[in-house]
Amino acid sequence: MLTHLRIEDVVLIEKLEVAFRSGLCALTGETGAGKSILLDSLGLALGARAETGLIRRGADQAAVSAVFEIAPAHPARAILEEAGMEIEGDELILRRVVGMGGKSRAFLNDRPVSLNLLRAVGQTLVEIHGQFDNHGLLNPQTHRAMLDEYAGLNADTENAWKTWRAEQDALEEMKALVARAQTEENFLRTALDDLDALEPRTGEEGTLGMLRERLMHREQVLEALNAAYLLLNAEEDPVRRAWSLLDRVSGRAGGEVTAARDALDRALAEIQDATATIRDTSEELQDAGHDLATIDERLFALRAQARKHDCEPDDLPKVRDDIARKLALIADGSEGLAAQEKKVQTARAEYVKQAEKASAIRARAAEKLDKLVQGELAPLKLEKARFVTQIETLPEPEWGPSGRDRVTFLVATNPGAEPGPLHKIASGGEMSRFMLALKVVIAQAGSTHSFIFDEVDTGIGGGTADAVGERLARLAREKQVLVVTHAPQIAARASNHWVVEKTGDDKVATTITPLETRAQRAEEIARMLSGSTITPEARAAAESLLRTGTE
Repeated sequence: MLTHLRIEDVVLIEKLEVAFRSGLCALTGETGAGKSILLDSLGLALGARAETGLIRRGADQAAVSAVFEIAPAHPARAILEEAGMEIEGDELILRRVVGMGGKSRAFLNDRPVSLNLLRAVGQTLVEIHGQFDNHGLLNPQTHRAMLDEYAGLNADTENAWKTWRAEQDALEEMKALVARAQTEENFLRTALDDLDALEPRTGEEGTLGMLRERLMHREQVLEALNAAYLLLNAEEDPVRRAWSLLDRVSGRAGGEVTAARDALDRALAEIQDATATIRDTSEELQDAGHDLATIDERLFALRAQARKHDCEPDDLPKVRDDIARKLALIADGSEGLAAQEKKVQTARAEYVKQAEKASAIRARAAEKLDKLVQGELAPLKLEKARFVTQIETLPEPEWGPSGRDRVTFLVATNPGAEPGPLHKIASGGEMSRFMLALKVVIAQAGSTHSFIFDEVDTGIGGGTADAVGERLARLAREKQVLVVTHAPQIAARASNHWVVEKTGDDKVATTITPLETRAQRAEEIARMLSGSTITPEARAAAESLLRTGTE
């Protein structure tokens, strides 16, 4: 729900902060006091179109922040997660800044975001209903979703649609692949023969490169190995000769000479090991089954095929498998296509099954909804009106994730008249009351928690205004409801009440004051009843309305 609204430099408001509460919240005040400024400001924070005329005279920019508490499963979280943002805790702050040039900046929890993202999130938080709305009931595109929320439809139809579309896409891709493969068959067969003859292996280019580097220096390495071997096996080996001389006198010369002889003995063993290693390495290089010409020829062949198929040499095995698969499709294309077409038919049948279930659920819910909404209309001074939920079966090209139905809310305001689209039949005040009746019925459905009704009392008074107030209060048991009203009967039903006023002579400003006591509320309701001169009779009537509103 909406908890705080902070406005800076918007029209007549320099700085204003309002802490809202749950339940029915009434905003009252004389005509022209600035109640519409509050709604325009909130709309700005929710992503509405920005106009430079909203900026207070003398200010460089206007800024509005709206703070909401959202539940862990609120759909706004899913929208933000998809955009790469996560919300910690249960507070969400929407902020909008508009400059003199008309450019605006949007923020969510102090992070810059696009206006589209701000608007998408805002639409999940608040519904605003007034005389001239072009959304909600006036937009038939929303009617099916509203009925589905009321009916509690699950996602089975949408899941079946996704499966069907995925299988259909796979079929189209397979058809295109077969068609392309057939036109390229000769090229593919030649390419496959060449790759099979080459037998490329992943990592082969790197291995051949290292072997080539080694072989390029083989002669130098062999020459050094042979020279070292000859030196270590020369007849005049100074180490061996020294060892022989020391060995003869070690028994007579003491321990130091014996230690030196033993050291030479170890050196001779190391020299023998080195000699064996040199010999083995030399033989290995001389007997190698590769030569530079063979390696260069192999590398050239691999790289030529890689250029031909526009890939890396290490990818040639995969290219070969892809070509073989395409040729298999040509050879067995009809069977593969037939199998995929069967999958499409199966998925379509499952979708139709789930869509039919959804249609049946919608039909039952529509019948119940019409009856309950109809019961709300008479007390709202719409006793001659009829509310009808029309469900039409769409042709297959118009089927979609929600099923095969088009849902339209129709009304007739005169007896005997054929029901028609709401925006063509009802007046502004009637539309607000139709919306109120509908929302009271489906209050527990849907995720939107805050509703704003502007001028819902237009053209009504007395008992009808009291009926509107009673229904707003009933809706506010489940949702937060903000109502801008001139009807004292509605204001008396509110659990929270603010007065919007213009103050100042030279410098006019809009203020909003919470009415915390019963006496304050009674005085404001009395003013609404009698005008600027408040009579004792008006105060008595205000007390009576407050008693009725709290019963």
